[in-house]
Amino acid sequence: MTAAENVCYTLINVPMDSEPPSEISLKNDLEKGDVKLKTEALKKVIIMILNGEKLPGLLMTIIRFVLPLQDHTIKKLLLVFWEIVPKTTPDGRLLQEMILVCDAYRKDLQHPNEFIRGSTLRFLCKLKEAELLEPLMPAIRACLEHRHSYVRRNAVLAIYTIYRNFEHLITDAPELIHDFLVNEKDASCKRNAFMMLIHADQDRALDYLSTCIDQVQTFGDILQLVIVELIYKVCHANPSERARFIRCIYNLLQSSSPAVKYEAAGTLVTLSSAPTAIKAAAQCYIDLIIKESDNNVKLIVLDRLIELKEHPSHERVLQDLVMDILRVLSTPDLEVRKKTLQLALDLVSSRNVEELVIVLKKEVIKTNNVTEHEDTDKYRQLLVRTLHSCSVRFPDMAANVIPVLMEFLSDNNEAAAADVLEFVREAIQRFDNLRPLIVEKMLEVFHAIKSVKIYRGALWILGEYCSTKEDIQSVMTEVRRSLGEIPIVESEIKKEAGELKPEEEVSVGPAQKLVTEMGTYATQSALSSSRPAKKEEDRPPLRGFLLDGDFFVAASLATTLTKIALRYVSLVQEKKKQNSFIAEAMLLMATILHLGKSSLPKKPITDDDVDRISLCLKVLSECSPLMNDIFNKECRQSLSHMLSAKLEEEKLSQKKESEKRNVTVQPDDPISFMQLTAKNEMSSKEDQFQLSLLAAMGNTQRKEAADPLASKLNKVTQLTGFSDPVYAEAYVHVNQYDIVLDVLVVNQTSDTLQNCTLELATLGDLKLVEKPSPLTLAPHDFANIKANVKVASTENGIIFGNIVYDVSGAASDRNCVVLSDIHIDIMDYIQPASCTDAEFRQMWAEFEWENKVTVNTNIIDLNEYLQHILKSTNMKCLTPEKALSGYCGFMAANLYARSIFGEDALANVSIEKPIHLGPEAPVTGHIRIRAKSQGMALSLGDKINLSQKKTSL
Repeated sequence: MTAAENVCYTLINVPMDSEPPSEISLKNDLEKGDVKLKTEALKKVIIMILNGEKLPGLLMTIIRFVLPLQDHTIKKLLLVFWEIVPKTTPDGRLLQEMILVCDAYRKDLQHPNEFIRGSTLRFLCKLKEAELLEPLMPAIRACLEHRHSYVRRNAVLAIYTIYRNFEHLITDAPELIHDFLVNEKDASCKRNAFMMLIHADQDRALDYLSTCIDQVQTFGDILQLVIVELIYKVCHANPSERARFIRCIYNLLQSSSPAVKYEAAGTLVTLSSAPTAIKAAAQCYIDLIIKESDNNVKLIVLDRLIELKEHPSHERVLQDLVMDILRVLSTPDLEVRKKTLQLALDLVSSRNVEELVIVLKKEVIKTNNVTEHEDTDKYRQLLVRTLHSCSVRFPDMAANVIPVLMEFLSDNNEAAAADVLEFVREAIQRFDNLRPLIVEKMLEVFHAIKSVKIYRGALWILGEYCSTKEDIQSVMTEVRRSLGEIPIVESEIKKEAGELKPEEEVSVGPAQKLVTEMGTYATQSALSSSRPAKKEEDRPPLRGFLLDGDFFVAASLATTLTKIALRYVSLVQEKKKQNSFIAEAMLLMATILHLGKSSLPKKPITDDDVDRISLCLKVLSECSPLMNDIFNKECRQSLSHMLSAKLEEEKLSQKKESEKRNVTVQPDDPISFMQLTAKNEMSSKEDQFQLSLLAAMGNTQRKEAADPLASKLNKVTQLTGFSDPVYAEAYVHVNQYDIVLDVLVVNQTSDTLQNCTLELATLGDLKLVEKPSPLTLAPHDFANIKANVKVASTENGIIFGNIVYDVSGAASDRNCVVLSDIHIDIMDYIQPASCTDAEFRQMWAEFEWENKVTVNTNIIDLNEYLQHILKSTNMKCLTPEKALSGYCGFMAANLYARSIFGEDALANVSIEKPIHLGPEAPVTGHIRIRAKSQGMALSLGDKINLSQKKTSL
């Protein structure tokens, strides 16, 4: 008998620090104690048996002194006790004492209390001994007619289990249950009876369904669910039956139960690919997402919609439902919104893009006033990116989108504002007709920009694309307005040292020394204003950035002023106006330089920024044609090259996606014979209900699903040697947060091994869920033991342990076989992922754990080494292929991956080919890994170290 058959269905949590009681004291309590004492003693006996003790001496005591009691708690505990206690002798025969137990349960099946009857029937479902069940059959049949539904529904389950395991005990079960179903009124009883007929006698189930197919909508949801399952199985096995049941499935889409609607929609999609069926199913999914409050449900159903979209013929149907899909955006959860926007973007076409943009604009305006939710900023960023994508794909929409989005340049959320700025920069370069609109809008919001990074970008756009005299004058006016009174140093000192207005309150404070323009000291009065904060608030934005010591924006401003001044010179012919404009630009640069050299800013100006501003001053003083070309033509060409490269990359990725979707069969493709097809290739032919059940139980694996030829044998680990008395090997099955060890144990001796126990322990962030139960192995017998391990984080883990056993007839101590370690690979939890450059840089700055790995490999090609690392670590290369193409002896690339626990892993590969050592010299360099947790950084580093060298085949 294998460990799987010996399993106990009831788990009991107990404190492990208490001393186990002796058999004698337990026997005494069970014989002479009161009901309370007997209850406690019985609990202790159950726990001891679960922990591997046999306690054969207590069996008769329990039958004599505990079994006759009518106490409900005792009766419940006895059900657990009879489930786990060994019922057979070592040679497999039923114990004589069990006949007495059988008689006691016959009486319980005739007990007037419905709870005792029902719970006894539930217990009988777990028995695997036909000799025990045979005398109870008349009493079980009689329970089908009991007045209480609890007894009747458990009687149906008991009959079903007995019929499935021991058909000879009740050969007429399908007929009996069919008659019961026809007359039954209770929904739960009908559901159990119908479910039994589905699995035991499908024809009888269909006969019953055909008599009541028009009343299906009036049934309870639990019965409707099994009806959906039956229809699926029948139509799956016999497609000609579809026309008979498709109307019933359509009706069940209107069910009041969300579970029934979900299953009916999934079944309808598998049974019919007609546009009306797909539309009805998709509409049903959308209604479920909107009405269900649980975010997990929303995400699951959204995944089903995305699966529908993957089918080329279904995509057109879903395009008509884009507006309905967008109703899901009312959900506050960011992950749901993210998936919804991505789905809508994939489905958008020229027919519905206008409506999509209108909805997204409304959502953007809504987020402007909502600040209470923590994800509002991220959601706004998502909306901006979606609108950006719409405008790039459908240029006609850009004019509608830009005015709304440009309001966000003054937003407090820098990430959303940066996305808008990137979008505006791309739009103004690509769409010539929109340039006047964008420049006008940019000038309107310019003074309200709060972030220095956004300010720099806005300055660049204005400097690059202001082409008329009026726009150039407006830019200069905005810059002067943003800079405030000049010269800056003098005006700031005047403010600090100026006389107080009489109406202001004064307070006495310590005197403060300030440096004047000439380098002398000006002393501020000890009387200071009681409203110093107002000075900060009234300060213009650009002036504020400079006084905070951010002079990079000043270098950007100098470039912008140079561009517009050179452009102004080419537009205006009057020499006086030309000189006046250039002089004004030079004055602004000079006053900023002066401020940077003074002690007023929080940080002094850097040498780089001084050099840049000085260069711009020199360019304006000379106004040479060469410099004019560099500033006004070369910059825009560089942007144009960058955007065209980006567009090509997007088109390439879209082409790859479309190629994936198009399922084409070539004339010379080999014919796929069903008998020779791997099981995974027959996914469309498989039972979807069975697949979903297996997935829920954790019996699916990503890699195996991806590769139908992948064998389980690759995952088998040998734990002991072939010459050990007990041979063991384990199949390691990793399924997200669980690891299932299926251990095969073989008795290689001629003795019977008793209490053969697999003892396991873990190292790392792994936790053993339950202790495998002991078993008895006959000579040369084998058994399978399953053990579950929970995984809490992405770290390399080790499972180790031993097998202990007693040899029958031997007086020696317990024997022990030490097992080899099982190493759990971090790669089972890491999946390739992608992020933007800005997100990568932000995470790189935030993550505190870094692991630097030195390259030590026999690979001689840079690109080959990079591909080898990507394959070994499951990471994705974020650096575009174009940037990595060519050969210069050096390579730098950014890698990114996410674990199933939501942890991020970043890596930077910096490698070179030492040419002076010859063409056969291996690659050298470093790989820097950064992660939020120490375990992730170390484990990934270990993995890279282990897999750096390419093994020769």
